[in-house]
Amino acid sequence: MPLPKVLVTNFNKNFTGVSATAAAVVAVQKDILDVHLVGVPLPNCPVPISKKKASLISSELDKNAGFTIWHVRRNEEMRNAIWVRDVLKKPIKIVFTSAAQRRHSAYPRWLISKMDLVIATSKEAAQFIDNVHSVVPHGVSTDNFSPALDRNQAWKNLEYGGDFGVACVGRIRPEKGTDLFVETMLNILPQKPNMVALIIGKVENKHKDFKEKLVRKILKANLSDRIIFTDEIKAETMPKVMSAISLLITLPRYEGYGMTPLEALASGTPFVGTKTGYFEEFSSNNKYGSVVALEDIDGASEAILNWLSKNDKLDDFSKMASKYILNNHSVEKEVNGIIEAYKSLLNN
Repeated sequence: MPLPKVLVTNFNKNFTGVSATAAAVVAVQKDILDVHLVGVPLPNCPVPISKKKASLISSELDKNAGFTIWHVRRNEEMRNAIWVRDVLKKPIKIVFTSAAQRRHSAYPRWLISKMDLVIATSKEAAQFIDNVHSVVPHGVSTDNFSPALDRNQAWKNLEYGGDFGVACVGRIRPEKGTDLFVETMLNILPQKPNMVALIIGKVENKHKDFKEKLVRKILKANLSDRIIFTDEIKAETMPKVMSAISLLITLPRYEGYGMTPLEALASGTPFVGTKTGYFEEFSSNNKYGSVVALEDIDGASEAILNWLSKNDKLDDFSKMASKYILNNHSVEKEVNGIIEAYKSLLNN
C-alpha cells in the first residue's frame, strides 16, 4: 500500500543539528514520497508551507491510508501536531525522532507519550524513552559532503591564512566544549606554526560573556590571527569547509548524537571527539577518528597531534572514510529505516 502524505515540521529559525538531519532526510524523501516541509526553509528541500496550510492538507482524508503523517523533532512541533490531531480532530499520525541520551524532563516526556510512533537515533537514546518503535541512526548526505580533489587548494580558497587548518563546529557554549577546543589549540598551535584553527558557530546572548573570556585568553596568548571565530557558516558552505580542513575537533561535554563527525568523514576528514553522542560508533575502533574522555585536554591534544602527523596520508584516508560512510552511515540508509517505520503505521 502506498504511504500517505508526509508533513515534516521545522519551526526553529536557527540552523541547528536537528535542522541539518531533517534537511538531509527530506532532500531524499522528496524524490520518494509526497512530502511537504512545514515552517522554516531548509536547504535542498521543498519550499515550506505554513502551519495553517499544513492543517488544511491534513483535513483531506488520504484515499490509501486514511491519515497524513506528521514527522516532528522538537517540543513545539510535537505540541502543534497534538493540537491538530486531538483538538482540531484532523486525521493525522505523529512520528517523533529522539536523539537525546539523557532522561527528558516531565513536559517533553508527556509530549512523547502522546506520539503515535517514536524513532530513536541510537540504542542509547532508546533507553530513555518508554514507547520507542524503531532505532534508526542518522545518516549524512554523500552528495553534499565528499572529499575535495585538492585539499591544499580547498583550504587556500577559504582565505583564513596558514597552510592548513582544523575546526570545531557548533554553538559557542560550555556544553559544546568551545573552551576545551581553545585550550587544546593553546597547547598545539605553538608546535604547528603553519596551522589555523576555526571556531564555527553562533553565540547566543546568554553565552556572550563565555565567548569574550575565550577571546581575551586567545589575545593574551597572541593567537588571535590563528584561532578565528567565523560565526555561523551557511549550510551550503559547510561541505567546502569540511573537505578543506585536515581535522575536525569536537569536544562537547554532552551530545545527543552529533552529526559533524559524519559530515567530516564523508568529506574525507578524520575527527577527534569526546566520549559522548555516537562518536565511538563513528570512529570504528579509532580507525576513522579518536575518542577521548570528557574534558581530557591532554588526551585530546595527544590525539590531535597524532592525526596531524598523518597529514601527508589524507588522500588515502579520504577514499577509505568516504567509502565507510557510504556503506554504513548514508542518509539513504536512514531514509529507508524511517520509511519502514512509517509503514508500520498502516497496520495500526
